[in-house]
Amino acid sequence: MNFSRLAPLQRRLLDHFYRQHGSRMRAAGEGEQWVARAGEIIAGVNLTPVTGGQWLTALFVAPQWRGQHVATRLLDTALRDAPGATWLFCHPDLARFYQNLAFTPAIDLPQALAARLARYQRSKPLMAMVRGQSSATSSPGNSTSV
Repeated sequence: MNFSRLAPLQRRLLDHFYRQHGSRMRAAGEGEQWVARAGEIIAGVNLTPVTGGQWLTALFVAPQWRGQHVATRLLDTALRDAPGATWLFCHPDLARFYQNLAFTPAIDLPQALAARLARYQRSKPLMAMVRGQSSATSSPGNSTSV
């Protein structure tokens, strides 16, 4: 199994992987896409730059590969040299899963993410989580409380 960043021209491979598994997720138009491969793509994730770090979206592991620490290894590789904090939004039922991946509930978010979360929460239950947030990124002058 190997873990790598997709070149921008290969982004459609991740979209194909999501569709192949009936997921409505999509590869982000900006930022980085990372994949795990065991011959073919077995997992993917998007990292989009935001103030103070990145926003993680569309983490998906093929069903037959779940429970084998693929998500942990993929995120550890993708976030190894990532600057700042990494935020994500998830359904509260997934909080335990993300806590096992070193995420904690986020209190402070960059303004752009706080506004997006507020919009999303109008139609679905979501919570924000963060990994690697330093005191510099969580200071009131750099973020917005939600």
